[in-house]
Amino acid sequence: MRDALTLTLYTHPMSRGRVARWMLEETGLPYDEVILDFNTSMKSPEYLAINPMGKVPALKHGDTVITENAAICTYLADLVPEKKLAPAIGSKARGDYYRWLYFLAGPAEAMLTAKRTGHFAEAMHAGYGNEGDALATLERALAGRNHLAGDHFTAVDLYAAAFLGFYMRSGMIEPTPEFGRFAGLHAARLAFARASEIDNMLLADHPHPGMKAAA
Repeated sequence: MRDALTLTLYTHPMSRGRVARWMLEETGLPYDEVILDFNTSMKSPEYLAINPMGKVPALKHGDTVITENAAICTYLADLVPEKKLAPAIGSKARGDYYRWLYFLAGPAEAMLTAKRTGHFAEAMHAGYGNEGDALATLERALAGRNHLAGDHFTAVDLYAAAFLGFYMRSGMIEPTPEFGRFAGLHAARLAFARASEIDNMLLADHPHPGMKAAA
C-alpha cells in the first residue's frame, strides 16, 4: 500500500525541474512545490540543507530526499506500479530501461556539457567517447521505435523526450527526423501539457537570470 507521506518538488520553471514536474504529473500523485530562484533562495541555508549542491530539482518524500532527474523519475515510477511507468523487475525491458536512462543522464549529458563549454575530453578517457558516437548510439536506439523499453510509455521515454526537446531547442543537438519524431510523440502527452502550463505560468515571477526580458 502506498504511504501517505507528502511529496514536495523543489524547482524553478526554467530548469531541469520541468522534467521532474512532468514525471510527477504522469504519476497522478498529489505534490507540493517550492519555487526557488537562482543565486538567491536556491543557495539559501534552508535549501542547502536539502541539496548541498544548491541546484534543482530535488524531491522530498517524507524524510527521503532524491536529487538528479534520472533518480527522481526512477523513484516516482516505482511509487505507482499500477501506472507501469517502469518495466517489470528482471525483464529484458527493465534492462533497456536502466541502460538508456543512465546513458542519457551520464555519457550523453556529459558530452553535451563538454560541447557547450568547448572542452571535450579525449575520447579514450571520456565515458561519452565522442559526440558523433554518442548521438549515433542514441539515434540507432530510437530508430523505428516509439518506446525505448518494452512496448508502452515508461519513464525512460519521458526522460529521452525531455532531453531531446531541450537540446534541440537550444541548438545543441541537430533536430534529425528520428529525434524530432520521438520527442514530438511523447510531448503530445496530456501530463506534459499540464506540467508545461504550470511552469509557464510561473515564468513571469521567476525569470531565468540568463535570459533577456521580453521586449
